[in-house]
Amino acid sequence: MNIVILAAGKGTRMRSALPKVLHPVGGLPMLMHVIQTAQTLKPKKLIIVIGHGAEQVKAVCEDLASADSAIAWVVQDPPLGTGHALQQTVPYLEPGLPTLVLYGDVPLMSGVTLARLAQTAAAHQGMAVLTARLDSPTGYGRILRNAKGQIISVVEEKDADAATRAIDEINTGTLMAPTSDLIGWLARLDNKNVQQEFYLTDIIGIAAAEGRVIGTAAPDHLFEILGVNSQSQRAEVERHYQRQLAASAMAQGVALADPARFDVRGHLQCGPEVSIDVGCIFEGRVVLEANVSIGPHCLIRNARIGAGSRIEAFSSIEDADIGAQAVIGPYARLRPGTVLDEGVHVGNFVEIKNSRLGPHSKANHLSYLGDASIGARVNIGAGTITCNYDGADKHRTVIEDDVFIGSDSQLVAPVTVGRGATLGAGTTLTQDAPPDQLTVSRTRQLSIARWKRPKKKAH
Repeated sequence: MNIVILAAGKGTRMRSALPKVLHPVGGLPMLMHVIQTAQTLKPKKLIIVIGHGAEQVKAVCEDLASADSAIAWVVQDPPLGTGHALQQTVPYLEPGLPTLVLYGDVPLMSGVTLARLAQTAAAHQGMAVLTARLDSPTGYGRILRNAKGQIISVVEEKDADAATRAIDEINTGTLMAPTSDLIGWLARLDNKNVQQEFYLTDIIGIAAAEGRVIGTAAPDHLFEILGVNSQSQRAEVERHYQRQLAASAMAQGVALADPARFDVRGHLQCGPEVSIDVGCIFEGRVVLEANVSIGPHCLIRNARIGAGSRIEAFSSIEDADIGAQAVIGPYARLRPGTVLDEGVHVGNFVEIKNSRLGPHSKANHLSYLGDASIGARVNIGAGTITCNYDGADKHRTVIEDDVFIGSDSQLVAPVTVGRGATLGAGTTLTQDAPPDQLTVSRTRQLSIARWKRPKKKAH
């Protein structure tokens, strides 16, 4: 089949310079959702009509082209309605195939619903529209039927009288038609309406007037037909999307503390016995292995969390690989390049970047570990800092196995702490510390008798 996605709208009501179809739902631009769904149908031709911000839209989405369905980008300029937009695609359509029309600002349409629409079209000489019945149909075009129940036309709300507006069956805009017929119907469109635009929906009346019996199909869920024209509508669509993901996760056994406070902006893969507390955000590709527990208000981006690990409240993990049985947080920040082996404990307010901690090592409190290679069974005392930046270049700190770092130590890279070494609290290490020895760097403690603390002058 041919699939055409109409994505040329400016989205004035979004109040944003970003083209409407690039506004995100679930961390992906709306248009990307539509393209991905369209590709599940394996179209021979995939044509996207763009207009406002055309180059930006194309740059963001063109990587989604596949070997099976290369994307043809068509620019509509000026925008003169949906019918005019589809007219621009005529040179790209394969006449012997049916054409399915989708919309770049309707991101939740499912492949199952579209497959049903295609089956309905096949049973009605290739012509079918997706309709729905709404308790409150305001804003949608209404489906008009004759005494036999056959569709005779679609009337847009701005052109409808009171009786027509009372009809609860609406046109979603999604349709499938035989391409050779569609091309002829598009040529007959006019703009004699309130908007002075060329309505794509007018082809339904043209087809019916020719005696075509038009099939109808309905979506599985009403949220599938929701279009986005404002930030409030985008937020509504976002909630529907997240509820779907939450329901899917719980069906697989994930224990969500509150499905309404759960956000996935990418792909989340969970093993058995995973629990997720409220307010957590998962971005990019995240893997939670078996028996992982995520505390409240955590941000996890492009990370693997190993089996049996526990992430405590308000922790942030980005581009990191966490081994099994780790404990992270609360308030820990693991930045890109962090690798934690099995049984590592990273405590409250610890920040780690581009570093690896070996099995069963600990950094319990208030430390910064940047550009460090840390061995097994290492204890990092509270307030320890790897001084990795000299103002021009980054340098690496190496801490070998079974090292004990006392609190409030500074390791000025490049420096190595040998296996089994101990650094006394308050040490500033500027040279390598030998293995199995105590290294201390501090001035001798003095107590000064008869010293008087300065006092403020009386006013």
